[in-house]
Amino acid sequence: MSGAIGVIGAGAWGTALAQVAATNGHEVRLWARDAALVAAINATHENAAYLPGVPLSPHIRATGDLAWVAEAAANLIVTPAQAMRAVLALLPANGQPLVVCSKGIEAGTHLLMSEVAHDQHPLSPVMVLSGPTFAHEVARGLPTAVTLAGADDVARAALALAIAAPHFRPYASSDVIGAEIGGAVKNVLAIACGVVDGAGLGQNARAALIARGFAEMTRFGLAKGARAETLAGMSGLGDLVLTCSSTASRNFSLGVGIGRGEAAADLLANRRTVAEGAFTAPVLLEAAQAAGVEMPITAAVCRLLDGGDVRAVVGDLLARPLKDEV
Repeated sequence: MSGAIGVIGAGAWGTALAQVAATNGHEVRLWARDAALVAAINATHENAAYLPGVPLSPHIRATGDLAWVAEAAANLIVTPAQAMRAVLALLPANGQPLVVCSKGIEAGTHLLMSEVAHDQHPLSPVMVLSGPTFAHEVARGLPTAVTLAGADDVARAALALAIAAPHFRPYASSDVIGAEIGGAVKNVLAIACGVVDGAGLGQNARAALIARGFAEMTRFGLAKGARAETLAGMSGLGDLVLTCSSTASRNFSLGVGIGRGEAAADLLANRRTVAEGAFTAPVLLEAAQAAGVEMPITAAVCRLLDGGDVRAVVGDLLARPLKDEV
């Protein structure tokens, strides 16, 4: 793939992906809504607001001009999930590939982010990039592997070559649904694991929660047409393990606060960055109920986000009727 690469969304993850795209010498156009952030990135070659301490490649140019970004050979979409449709509606349509890098399910429609992108830009090949990725590690060049999913083999292969680097390895997949569902569901499960940590419920409980959470992810994914092997790969199990085990995860750290007795509303109001799982949880539960899929951990997270008592919610989970594991 020749030409510039656009990155729409200049948070930590968008900036890290811009850094990856610049590794191979591509011109990178990094879009941000905030004019002050654009000016600061261009002046200092650092995103001090979201990724402090990481010097950015000189190939990266921040901008507030979506029309200029739209001229790139491909655009990576890294906006908050619930804002994606509004931003894509402003992006001029030119048929260039769109790569969804945000994780979530749209409220109201229950559409995956790739479906939202296709709605807004039906002539563009749509791909999904997902996997176990902490932005600060990616930006610093630490080893990372991801899933790059898309139905268009040619566009997918071209993008993989454009962004692959010695420290950043994309694995190809045609299972867009599986790659997306893994990323969306794991954010909700990471909140639950954070609650376990914050409430001091122990490592046994967290391990059990990861295992049973993965069973929930798999049930929902299969019901929506995902492949089991995708859910067991980088964008599913890999991402789940990472975000359920570290306070570097925004969703996990939100859960830790809830587990310690802090109100979810207060924790969310005091954040500069987005914990997508908090917005995905109620939408995911609605979608699961519509599909006839039981997701008790997701339901428990929804109760906790609504102010439910941690001990009571956990007690109700443990008091569920005994059943076979599989």
